[in-house]
Amino acid sequence: MKRIHLLMFKSILSALVLIALTACSTMSNIKETLMPVAEASQADINAHKLAIEGWQQRRVERLKQPYGWLSLVGLFWLEPGENTVGSGIGNDIVLNAGPEHWGTVIVNDDEVRFLTANDLVTIEGQHQDEVKLIADVDGDSNVVEAGTTQFYLIKRGSYALRVKDSAAPGRTKFVGLDHYPIDVDWKVEGKFIPAEKGDTIPISNVLGQLDDSTRAGTFEFNRDGKTYRLDALDAGDQYFFLFADKTNGHGSYGAGRFIYTDLAEDGHLSVDFNKAYNPPCAFNEYSTCPLPPPQNRLPLAINAGEKDFHN
Repeated sequence: MKRIHLLMFKSILSALVLIALTACSTMSNIKETLMPVAEASQADINAHKLAIEGWQQRRVERLKQPYGWLSLVGLFWLEPGENTVGSGIGNDIVLNAGPEHWGTVIVNDDEVRFLTANDLVTIEGQHQDEVKLIADVDGDSNVVEAGTTQFYLIKRGSYALRVKDSAAPGRTKFVGLDHYPIDVDWKVEGKFIPAEKGDTIPISNVLGQLDDSTRAGTFEFNRDGKTYRLDALDAGDQYFFLFADKTNGHGSYGAGRFIYTDLAEDGHLSVDFNKAYNPPCAFNEYSTCPLPPPQNRLPLAINAGEKDFHN
């Protein structure tokens, strides 16, 4: 009888030990799931800060280029047929500088040509009497130039001339950008869910025009216990995000911001919101910027990246 009791006791004890071990393992797994990612070391924080400061400096250098976005001074929509161009007030399109009469842009359905009227006007650095203009959506636009002013053809539903001037006050008086404090916590890790091949989403622009853009997939991330999602556009070897958040109009540019990222690896993506930047429309009224789609308007304040522009 004692032997039977001893065997029963050992069996019960073994079962209790097994239950305890299982409970500990379960609690450990729960704890690992609920615990936040380990905080970055000071060395990691310093390295990240230096990397973002370098990125910000390169961003400023791109903006300050002679014909970067800060040099934009005009956007002129073309009419079918002849459109005279020059600094003289009698032209259909009056430029801020250069010869009184640059020439004539002729729009004939889907073909646009430029007839030069002055030897000071060059196309791609050479004088040509006549040339077919290439719109930005069809390849590299050919640039018509005289002095510090230049224009090229764009197409946004219809054709227009985009005019830039390296001597524009917006460029020559540019004093820099303002940013939120660099915070490694806004380098967000998450899951990337690829889109089906050929999937598109409608993207509107500031002109009210709507175009379908190729969707690369969806970035899903957690912040303060909540899940958020952003659709990414296909940008070749990168993803392009158009997003809005609760800081828009309250510190950041009202219409939203842009950000590019590397491609996802094994379903994982890192998005560093410290690299969020303003669209060209933040700097002047002559841009044709795309706007964030409704699903990319986050109910979250992203206090990272560029602030609104006030030169």
